[in-house]
Amino acid sequence: MDDAPASMRWCLSRHGPAICTRPIGHAGLHNRAGTSLMWSDREADPALCPASGMPAVAAAESADGFPHGRALCPTCLAFVRLTDDGRLWNHDSFRGTRSEAESAQRAEWFNSHGWDDPDASALQ
Repeated sequence: MDDAPASMRWCLSRHGPAICTRPIGHAGLHNRAGTSLMWSDREADPALCPASGMPAVAAAESADGFPHGRALCPTCLAFVRLTDDGRLWNHDSFRGTRSEAESAQRAEWFNSHGWDDPDASALQ
């Protein structure tokens, strides 16, 4: 069994709302399991989230400090560092957590603060 987090074992190329569900390094077109949607690398969305550089504020913190001063990106729902002038750092679109611990922290945060917490990534 592979010990890598699930998000590290899959391609995760994006095309609109679809994320490729084939293994990393697969040959051929990207596709979303259970659909007929397929796309090439040329048709894939850029990895850089379009909200990079947008004004934002740090999200409310959970009891354990998560998300550690980062803002919730309103576009891709990643927790992203802020620049010194209060903007979202350039970041790739959220492609899943890197560990089960981070996944649990995200779930706890969303369960506690909801999806539209006014303190979380409120654009200025």
